[in-house]
Amino acid sequence: MATETLAPASRRPIFDLLRRDRRAQLALPLLVLLALAAAARPLMSQRMRTTDTDQLLAGPSAQHLLGTDELGRDVLARIISGALVTVEVATITVGVALIVGTALGLLAGYRGGWLDAVIMRISDGLLAFPLLVLALTVVAALGPGLRNALIAIAVVTTPRFARVVRGDVLSLRTREWVSAAHIVGVSQVAIMRRHLLPHLAGTLLVFAALQVSTAIMAEAALSFLGLSVQPPQPSWGAMVASGTDHLSASWSLSVFPGLAILFTVAAFNLLADALRDALDAHRPQLTPPR
Repeated sequence: MATETLAPASRRPIFDLLRRDRRAQLALPLLVLLALAAAARPLMSQRMRTTDTDQLLAGPSAQHLLGTDELGRDVLARIISGALVTVEVATITVGVALIVGTALGLLAGYRGGWLDAVIMRISDGLLAFPLLVLALTVVAALGPGLRNALIAIAVVTTPRFARVVRGDVLSLRTREWVSAAHIVGVSQVAIMRRHLLPHLAGTLLVFAALQVSTAIMAEAALSFLGLSVQPPQPSWGAMVASGTDHLSASWSLSVFPGLAILFTVAAFNLLADALRDALDAHRPQLTPPR
């Protein structure tokens, strides 16, 4: 009778695989640049508020590398300052959704029964609405502002993590090593924390990178509508919205913040793809015997 055997996984370290991956080579420098821009926010606080009344809606020049806005403020300084908002969205909203969604998914998948039904029906109800529509509803209820926008994005992202985790746990909980741990008296909390959660780390890492892109676009859309960051604090979405009123006079006012959003989202997507392939290379694959 034919049986399946485990093919050996790659012995090359994950970091080495990422270093050789062209997608990671493109993504990581962009993400490092984003982190540096966010860290430079205090250095740009004065420059982003300084107005040059002699150069309103000016194009790129030696004095203002990316031009100025309708108030004469330096666009580059405001883009660098707005990077902090993007980093906050990436870390806070996805971090909260990752923690809460993973806990809910573990409970739903491992415990099952009525708890699984309640958690999944609530998740299904939230997932039935488009992310941006639900985020707009939450922000409309809480009021405009960055904090409320972060809450809204975290709320609508959490069910996505819960459903992904639950699906993996349903397949993992029937494995022999989980049954053995249960038989010898290991508590359910310990089984979920020590035996199930480590097997979910790779999936969660890739999925989190993808959800960061979604969260950044959601915050940019809320800022574009004036429901997230409020003036005078800059954000890329609000800068794009402001520039649409002056496209005929200064194309750079909307284009450069839009490119910042585009490159950041693309970087996280590329990183997620590279991480997925690197992690898959370390997983044993079932192959039929020869």
